[in-house]
Amino acid sequence: MVAFCAVVARVVAEAFTAVKTIVVTGATSLIGHFLLPRLAGADYRVVALSRRPQAGAPAGVEWRRMDIADPSGAEPPPGDALIHLAPLWLLPDLLARSPAFGSRRIIAFSSTSRISKEDSPNPRERALAQRLATAEERLLALPGTRVTIFRPTLIYGAGLDQNISLIARNIRRFHLFPLIGSGSGQRQPVHADDLARACLLALARPETEGRIYTLTGGETLSYRQMVIRVFKTLELTPRLVSTPEAAVRALLSILSWWPRLRHLTPDMASRMNHDLVFDSLPAERDLGYTARPFFPQREDLGV
Repeated sequence: MVAFCAVVARVVAEAFTAVKTIVVTGATSLIGHFLLPRLAGADYRVVALSRRPQAGAPAGVEWRRMDIADPSGAEPPPGDALIHLAPLWLLPDLLARSPAFGSRRIIAFSSTSRISKEDSPNPRERALAQRLATAEERLLALPGTRVTIFRPTLIYGAGLDQNISLIARNIRRFHLFPLIGSGSGQRQPVHADDLARACLLALARPETEGRIYTLTGGETLSYRQMVIRVFKTLELTPRLVSTPEAAVRALLSILSWWPRLRHLTPDMASRMNHDLVFDSLPAERDLGYTARPFFPQREDLGV
């Protein structure tokens, strides 16, 4: 009897310690930059999907070329879990084409834009919020789907974002930064590596399935304070110029015609003084989630 119990215990232990296969969509994204090494370092076998696979993958990561937006494309490779870093609205249709994944563990990323842009005066921003909302609803309504959805705030890291890194590039070029009014709007910038770590926390906590969690940075600070911290990281004296909102709205409207700057909208000008603050307490309670305060390093800014 003792020998039998020992065998059972060994089998159970091996089942829980065996390397699991994690499929990652949107693997070349900013979060993927930090997530893949973390998964590999935790002894997961990783299958990274992207339209543009990268060379030099860390041990334990296998790149595969796949366009998940193609409705006629192949099903994703099998895995024990799926971490979806691509646009959220692609996931419901992907699961419809790949019913086997419907019963697997799924972690997916939405955005706090789902809330902050739903009443935006900009129709493209409202459309984005609606796409996210619809995707969230579809995912949570799928029978048997074991999904946890994350809504991060302002993401930065590795110089790959279009938020903090864009501020840094402009500061380096002009040695000043224009503020709209006082730049008093509150922000919660979150490092992409903290989001990657949250994925590993969620994999170990099945009780978070069927839930949506907001993931914020480790502190709340004004837009002005955030920009000053970027100046200090670049070892430059902060020079902030208060600019009339109407002038900046006109400038952003012109710049948005340039394909590389289409993400800029005139409404971004007024948002600089609006608070974008969210509650991460449920994630802290259920996941043990913590995040670093906003003291970016040069490598975070890509400079």
